Amino acid sequence: MGSALLPTLRQKREVDAAIRDTLDKVLVLRFGRADAAACLHLDDILAKTSWDVSKFASVALVDMDSEEIQVYIDYFDITLVPATIFFFNAHHMKMDSGNITSLL
Repeated sequence: MGSALLPTLRQKREVDAAIRDTLDKVLVLRFGRADAAACLHLDDILAKTSWDVSKFASVALVDMDSEEIQVYIDYFDITLVPATIFFFNAHHMKMDSGNITSLL
């Protein structure tokens, strides 16, 4: 189900189009499941902030239960739910959130 305020992408071509057509903005894709509590919590936060970031970011939800989306789950090696992937001008933005060993 996802958020009523954010678009939910269920087909590969929808994800492809979102990545390709979002120019000069960051595209935030939340990969998850509508029935997962953590996803619902993140969806609420993303929906509440989507208007505030709308000048520089677009947010969409990606339904991980869709068969067509499995290609992205495999490509990005998504193992945790929810997972948030960022793109800018059709390029995946790799982010290192760091860990305790990288700080020592």
